[in-house]
Amino acid sequence: MNVYLGQHEPGELKTRLYIATGIAISIFFLLIMRLWFLQIWKGKEFKELSENNRIRLIRTIAPRGLIMDRTGKTIVENRPAFHLAIIPEDVKDWTKIKKILPNIIDIPEEDIEFKINQAKERPSFQAIKVKDDLTWEEIARVETFRLDIPGIALEIEPRRVYPFGDAASHIIGYLGEIDEQQIKKLKQVNYMPGDFIGKYGIEYQLEKYLRGIGGGRQIEVDAVGREIRLLKKITPAQGYRVYLTIDMDTQLAASRAMKDKVGAVIAMDPQNGKILAAVSSPSFDPNLFASGIDKEQWKNIISNPFRVMETKFTQGQYPPASTFKLITAAAALEDGVITPSTKIYAGESFWFGNKEFRDWKPGGHGIIDLHRAIVESSDTFFYQVGLKVGIDRLAYYAKGFGLGRKTGIHLINEKAGLVPSGKWKKDTYGAKWYEGDTISVSVGQGYLIATPLQMLNAYAAIANGGKLYLPQLIDMVETQAGEIVRRFTPQEIGRVPVSPSNLKLLQSALKGVVNEDGGTGMSAQLPGISVAGKTGTAQVVRLKENLPRKKPKDFPYEQRDHAWFVGFAPAENPEIAVAVIVEHGGFGAEAAIPVAREVIQAYLKKSGVKSLPTNASQVKTFGDRSIGGQETEMQTPEADTAIATKTEEPESND
Repeated sequence: MNVYLGQHEPGELKTRLYIATGIAISIFFLLIMRLWFLQIWKGKEFKELSENNRIRLIRTIAPRGLIMDRTGKTIVENRPAFHLAIIPEDVKDWTKIKKILPNIIDIPEEDIEFKINQAKERPSFQAIKVKDDLTWEEIARVETFRLDIPGIALEIEPRRVYPFGDAASHIIGYLGEIDEQQIKKLKQVNYMPGDFIGKYGIEYQLEKYLRGIGGGRQIEVDAVGREIRLLKKITPAQGYRVYLTIDMDTQLAASRAMKDKVGAVIAMDPQNGKILAAVSSPSFDPNLFASGIDKEQWKNIISNPFRVMETKFTQGQYPPASTFKLITAAAALEDGVITPSTKIYAGESFWFGNKEFRDWKPGGHGIIDLHRAIVESSDTFFYQVGLKVGIDRLAYYAKGFGLGRKTGIHLINEKAGLVPSGKWKKDTYGAKWYEGDTISVSVGQGYLIATPLQMLNAYAAIANGGKLYLPQLIDMVETQAGEIVRRFTPQEIGRVPVSPSNLKLLQSALKGVVNEDGGTGMSAQLPGISVAGKTGTAQVVRLKENLPRKKPKDFPYEQRDHAWFVGFAPAENPEIAVAVIVEHGGFGAEAAIPVAREVIQAYLKKSGVKSLPTNASQVKTFGDRSIGGQETEMQTPEADTAIATKTEEPESND
């Protein structure tokens, strides 16, 4: 037996030795590979992680630049705000985090998970913001629990403040949290998830100037991520200051005047195109967006039937109604259809074919010239004049006054309005243009629509002698040191196709609207200030029956007419032009003029316009016509065309 074992032991031992040696070599090789992987392949990454356990770089958000009005008054500023953040690499117990946080800072657990999942591609040890703008009570509770839940941090950032609330929100705009698409689009500008960015208005348009340049802090932390000491600091650079053309006192007056109304008011210096005030009502408070608007607040805003987020002075498109009669008058004068002394019978109604087009005034206006037709806003006068001019010439002059195209103001989503023509109707509807359509357009109804800003710009051109300016909202941009980075200068973009003599006739008529007996805008008179302007009442629903005339309050709200007033002051040397639209407000004289009065008075009081003699704005009149001028007659259409079978309601009531 011993001989047998002696013969076989060496071989077996050798085999076992080889196996053991192979295993040992394999294990050693695997250890070498693992060490190579950790030290060489992943060495840099683990070194960064190791360093970040001790030294970290904390990003510092730059305060946004201030926004000022034309006088240097601050209308948008900043304040410090505390935010709660999570650093996932420091978290020891996620279950504990998700259980405690909702109880101390009023944030749902699903919101925490959403924020963390949204920031998966962030750099290591970069804090994830989970709750903005904590209250002092929330800050105190977080500090109390910080030792129990490692991984949470309090950060301080500048937060936008709008001290005047909703008074200028559609101009200034608002901020919102940047989304993934914007981050990818602006990756060269170093935006991060959780950053706020301009979403609308000046905040959006001048984002690159307002944002500023971020800084950072290099700090040493302990084992649970708490800061021990500051190693290095790069101070952020605040964004540039932006000066607007608006006058905040006038803006506030406009905002107060539009309270509880739906519509818009916009004011401009007619000599250079600078916007002095602009209000869209109802408005919104941009402070709601500064810290991230909640779902319920956003739902309330977008569900408001009066279109809170619509900038009505640039996006609202309305029939200009009788405010368009000045353009019809200009077209007729320039094309020689009438002269200043041409007289036309303007009765209670005008028959064309089998339709009756009624005037707003019972009994009509009698035989009147152009001046009185504008002063009294005669519909039947302009029905006849518009027919003589024709739709294509009306379209030509309307476009010459800037209608039918965007003005180019420094705000997004401006609407172009619509100036119809024979070709337009053929291309759009495949239908022929009828002269009945021309009758509607001649008094600013039918297919014709315009924005309040377009009508303001047109009247500003009448006021200044024919120049169309690019509406200007921004005066200049400067650094914190006062160096001007960009200055916006007035830019003339065209001239209206009207002679100086005819423009003077229009100016005189607009002055008469407010200051002469029988003028539809007499309620726009201001003590010591000569105002010129035109009322308008835009029909919303065409009444199908020949009903007795009713007051606006007798109709359902949605069927009431829109109220217009567009004018300027002082009439002799205009410093301010104003356009007002009150949706479903009824007559322009009743709903729109009071708003315009407040705006004009606020601005001219500040600009130092001296009081005029009480009779300085009066135009001498004799009966229903101005003194002087040669008189000619223009007859109504032939009697055989007036076959009474259908009745139309008046296209405008002033």
